Amino acid sequence: MNNKTLWILALALCSTPAWAANPFEQQLLNTLKQGVQEKVTGKPATPVEEETAIGRQIAGNLLGAAPLVKDAKLQKYVNNVGRWVANQSERPELEWHFGVIDSNDVNAFAAPGGYIFVTRGLYRLLQSEAELAGVLAHEVGHVIRQHHLKILQQSKLIDLGSQLVAKQVGGNDKVQGLIGSGAEIVSRSLDKDAEFEADRIAVVLATRAGYDSFGLPAVLQQIGHFAKNDGDVALLFKTHPHPDDRLGKLGAAMDDRFDGVKGKTLEKRLYRIK
Repeated sequence: MNNKTLWILALALCSTPAWAANPFEQQLLNTLKQGVQEKVTGKPATPVEEETAIGRQIAGNLLGAAPLVKDAKLQKYVNNVGRWVANQSERPELEWHFGVIDSNDVNAFAAPGGYIFVTRGLYRLLQSEAELAGVLAHEVGHVIRQHHLKILQQSKLIDLGSQLVAKQVGGNDKVQGLIGSGAEIVSRSLDKDAEFEADRIAVVLATRAGYDSFGLPAVLQQIGHFAKNDGDVALLFKTHPHPDDRLGKLGAAMDDRFDGVKGKTLEKRLYRIK
């Protein structure tokens, strides 16, 4: 499949999102307001349903603290890119949701079940659609490897597959009690190996999606130029290995394997925040 055919397919898949008749914000917020009020079938919830319920609650808590940027075209665009990238992963069946939240911090967050958010501050740094794809692919990596979910499991707050969460899918308050505010989950430091793994996954997924393989490394290089005491990157530097360390690990993993891959950067197609 040549690049032209690949991108025609990509645009076809991404051009008719389910929420096309309504602004993205309303669609996502309506979903979040539903919480875990799922239809009662009398059957135990599956691990995927439990994961999604937990992620939905965490995402709702996060949006309560930092709402989405009020730009429906921006949100639709980020969802199109994010879902195309997520479709390259082993979990395309998740109901992926992507959004840009109104914060000047330079950061991105992932919650279980496919809820991914980029801050306005990080988005403004991006110079191409390939860079956006790399950032979103990193967060997709966290979701498909269930990195944040494992934090909850290790904390003995949940036990997917047991009845602990399955019994609670009828009410927001019960799930809320299991996960706390959720903010500490998405902002907590993951194991360094988890971050390095998500970086490697990001390069692979972005490349599969037809993007330039070096989108994420380019973003890490930009973030690495921030001073350590800059408030906009304080949380990112606190919860992630330094970008220079990530670049070093990623460079060693990539070596020269991607040098011959001609992906798209798509600078002109990047949606610019007004």
